[in-house]
Amino acid sequence: MSFETTMTSDVVGLTRVAPVSRRGFMSATAAVAAGYTLAAGPVRAEIITTDTSGLQAGDARIKVGSEEMPAYFARPAGNTKAPVIIVAMEIFGLHEYIKDVTRRLAKLGAFAVAPDYYFRKGVDLTKVTDIKDLLPVVNAKPDAELLSDLDATVAWAGSQGGDTTKLGIIGFCRGGRNVWEYAAHSGTLKAGVAFYGAPVDPANPVWPKSPLQLAPEMKAPVLGLYGGADTGIPVAQVEQFKAVLEQDKKIAEFKIYPQAPHGFHADYRGSYRKDAAEDAWKQAQAWFKKYGVFS
Repeated sequence: MSFETTMTSDVVGLTRVAPVSRRGFMSATAAVAAGYTLAAGPVRAEIITTDTSGLQAGDARIKVGSEEMPAYFARPAGNTKAPVIIVAMEIFGLHEYIKDVTRRLAKLGAFAVAPDYYFRKGVDLTKVTDIKDLLPVVNAKPDAELLSDLDATVAWAGSQGGDTTKLGIIGFCRGGRNVWEYAAHSGTLKAGVAFYGAPVDPANPVWPKSPLQLAPEMKAPVLGLYGGADTGIPVAQVEQFKAVLEQDKKIAEFKIYPQAPHGFHADYRGSYRKDAAEDAWKQAQAWFKKYGVFS
């Protein structure tokens, strides 16, 4: 099996969540109509929805070299100097959950932007129904290109009046891994929050260094939020990562929710765990306040 179709640890954790009964879930038609990606599995009927009242929100195009990257943004209406927070999405594309998280951050006072950094493959990931069809696209994304895309997102937010001196990043699943990568890359990032981002990558020529290997290069404080019942990211691996960061005198904190599986914040999936998700969201806000993203 080629790397492109390999189940990476974030995907393993995603697909091995305890089976859920179909009760309490939307039909596939309703889930698609609501803007969710079917490849992530059944969509819960009780999703969190955040409105746009008091916000300016919508789609954008971000210049990256000679191309234009689609993005979704939300910010407080009339606030031109809001702190900027990048939302690094999972592997399911720019679907409704990621857009809703973007609006949640805007309600807290951020200019939040979720870039669609898989856009070059010409596949709308939100329309893919089988996770196996996603893997060749997302596993082929080079880190160098990813980091350039995130830099372009920051530059765009700055050009729109966002305050990039108060820059944060938050990410989920593969996006959580990308938070660690960006914290080792960006000299202007104030803080990052990584939800269940894999510390170790399988060998892949387009991913030169895993977060664990990048530990000595971390430039910004990162909060890691993990599930003790994540079948793809063992607690021992998280503890190893924590130890290496401490040894390198990097600012990082970890919170492990013992009963929570991978994807515990994803309120649209069966993996959602309300108590862990709500506590983690509070921890994320406190982290951003502590390190100067939110004043």
